[in-house]
Amino acid sequence: MDVLWWQSAGTTLTLIALAEIGDKSQLVCMVLAARHRRTRPILLGALAAFSLLNAAAVLFGAALGAWLPQTWVLAAMAVLFGVFGIHSLLHAEPEEDQVENEIKGHGLFAATFLMIFLAEMGDKTQFAVAGLAGIYPATAVWISATIALLLTSAAGVLAGKTVLRRLPVVWLHRLAGVFFLALATLAALRLVQG
Repeated sequence: MDVLWWQSAGTTLTLIALAEIGDKSQLVCMVLAARHRRTRPILLGALAAFSLLNAAAVLFGAALGAWLPQTWVLAAMAVLFGVFGIHSLLHAEPEEDQVENEIKGHGLFAATFLMIFLAEMGDKTQFAVAGLAGIYPATAVWISATIALLLTSAAGVLAGKTVLRRLPVVWLHRLAGVFFLALATLAALRLVQG
């Protein structure tokens, strides 16, 4: 694998992990882990949902990257990442989604899969994955985005409450906002230089 692949993977991993900290899916994992002893079905359900969502986003982004001129993709990335960055900087408190005690007729794996799949469909991280796949190698984006989302879910399951007590979520959102704005600036610079 070449340097571009590893740079793409590192950028994607960092961006998606920062963007997802304190987001809906991490809070879902945290609440489910607090209510149930077993954490493996929660992590596996999260992994299955993120793998499927990221695959769809990467296929969409890579297709757009192949069909549209590179300048259009870079312009869209600059705008989207700029909007995500500003939104993250202005985000004051984590969203408090209500999670039911149990979903009747489904196991913990299925409950986690469904909650995360529905919560993340069309979320900023899915758009970010699609945008990154439009300019970076698709496998690097898919693998690193899925790992990033699994890591943030594991943090929510295993240590989320401890992390959130020590560092307010608002600062994590601000860090993600700065990173999104930096990537928007890089995309704009590539657009101007191209």
